Amino acid sequence: MASSSNQPNTTLYLNNLNDKVNKDELKTQLYALFTTYGKIIDIVASKSQSMRGQAFLVFTDLAGATSAMRACEGMMFYEKPIHIDYAKTKSYATSRREDPNFVAPTAANASALVSQGAKRQRDDENADGERNAKREKSEEDEEEMEIDDDEEPSNNTTSSTNGALNLSQQPSARLLCTNLPQEVTDDVLSVLFQQYQGFQATQVTLSPTPNTAGAKVKTAQVSFETSELASVAKAALDGFTLKKGWVMAVAFI
Repeated sequence: MASSSNQPNTTLYLNNLNDKVNKDELKTQLYALFTTYGKIIDIVASKSQSMRGQAFLVFTDLAGATSAMRACEGMMFYEKPIHIDYAKTKSYATSRREDPNFVAPTAANASALVSQGAKRQRDDENADGERNAKREKSEEDEEEMEIDDDEEPSNNTTSSTNGALNLSQQPSARLLCTNLPQEVTDDVLSVLFQQYQGFQATQVTLSPTPNTAGAKVKTAQVSFETSELASVAKAALDGFTLKKGWVMAVAFI
């Protein structure tokens, strides 16, 4: 898009995503695509039927979000062009980052961020205005509660939820490798990672979108026995040059 009608925001709203793609794969590939433009701290995609084909990406800074929006608007992603806009409100992740004492709304007072997404999807699919206001409000309430359950795990939850890709900087036993050239295979990557204790397996996949230079690119998930052992490998290989012009990025997932 040439411009946005919303105020600049570190959170981006994406729609027209291919809803046939497995959710975990979708979030992983979104991260791999957008992380080249800035640091991403959260990705939210809902299981709600009315929120299908949509996602929110949260960057740490406005420059990264703006660069990503300008570069990726209309880009083909799983055979569909991505539509991108600034989100209308801050994400929970941003609010928590700015204020450690921030307490997210409960399901009874679901976030305006998610309400925005649900409303946009209805507008896209019901431009003829056939739905009556009462039915729309009822469905919106249900959508908000579902999304809130996805987006805000309880304090006792340590693993990632169905709605959000766990992009915490806390060590994890799983690593995500991005910006891999096309010739990289599981065997090639295994040779690189198996020199580190606790290595278990790699899973290399072709990214649905090319890199900024137009070249085909791959991503990979690498698993270790423990988060401590994975941390050692990450520290050693994050920024490793696979070949000229191809610097691998490694992050916890």
